[in-house]
Amino acid sequence: MIKIGIAGYGNLGRGVEYALRRCPDMELVGIFTRRDPSSVKTVGCTAVYPMEAAESMKDRIDVMILCGGSANDLPQQTPAFARLFNVVDSFDTHAKIPEHFAHVDQAAREGGKVGIISVGWDPGLFSLVRLLAQGVLPDGADYTFWGKGVSQGHSDAIRRIEGVLDARQYTIPCEDALARVRAGEMPQLAAREKHLRECFVVAEEGADLNAIEQVIKTMPNYFADYDTTVHFISREELLREHGGIPHGGRVIRTGKSGEGSNGHVVEFSLKLDSNPEFTAGVLVAYARAAARLSANGESGCKTVLDIAPIYLHPQSPEELRAHLL
Repeated sequence: MIKIGIAGYGNLGRGVEYALRRCPDMELVGIFTRRDPSSVKTVGCTAVYPMEAAESMKDRIDVMILCGGSANDLPQQTPAFARLFNVVDSFDTHAKIPEHFAHVDQAAREGGKVGIISVGWDPGLFSLVRLLAQGVLPDGADYTFWGKGVSQGHSDAIRRIEGVLDARQYTIPCEDALARVRAGEMPQLAAREKHLRECFVVAEEGADLNAIEQVIKTMPNYFADYDTTVHFISREELLREHGGIPHGGRVIRTGKSGEGSNGHVVEFSLKLDSNPEFTAGVLVAYARAAARLSANGESGCKTVLDIAPIYLHPQSPEELRAHLL
């Protein structure tokens, strides 16, 4: 049995707890939180501890799954925990992954542990598809389309606007761009040509709706470079119609072979009812890999690009060769 700890218990941490219940080769030892442990209601009867108690349990946990945020939590938490535990995180700030890797690698090597970072579906599974498709089709172009789905970061950006009580933002792929890519055209596409953004906003009573809409549509790094639609709705409608966290997307690579007359399209897609629950499933699979790599004497930081898929599956290599090849 692989002994697991969960650090952080929001939507993702809860998803990890659910995922572990479907893994007979894993046992959840405890959940660690910065909140008052007595205030945390878990899915099962799992023990909840303050975050500071984790170090005293380092000999009872094989892998710690870190479920904090990429902006403020994981840059500090992952290296700190990697000195004590094998760890897996879902760090998803693409531009900062090399820096995060270096910090975790140093900490994990000092502790003789394995740290697997940026685990999820993008970065994560989509990263694997991009690597495989580029290796097979070196003469080609990559395209990633996200959605339709709720962007939690963009939704939070709207909620920070004065006069906004709550909001959901959907990222929607442009069907025309998607069709052109699937047809093998290999177009050069600006951000506005690839995705639309649709916002559902609950405003405070008496708020200036026109002003809120303008702030949203002109917000740099979030909406200014996209065609954006804003709908103002009631809190009841938001909870009723937009209460979930669906997401998904697709990676497509188009390329040529031979003399260039034969075209090929590689496509991998996801349609997720729950972004955090699916991401949790990926984290748990890579926690299994972390435990196995550690048992083989490995240490240091790794990403999904470094790890053989056979380490993710609970069955033995012999069983997988007999049934999956």
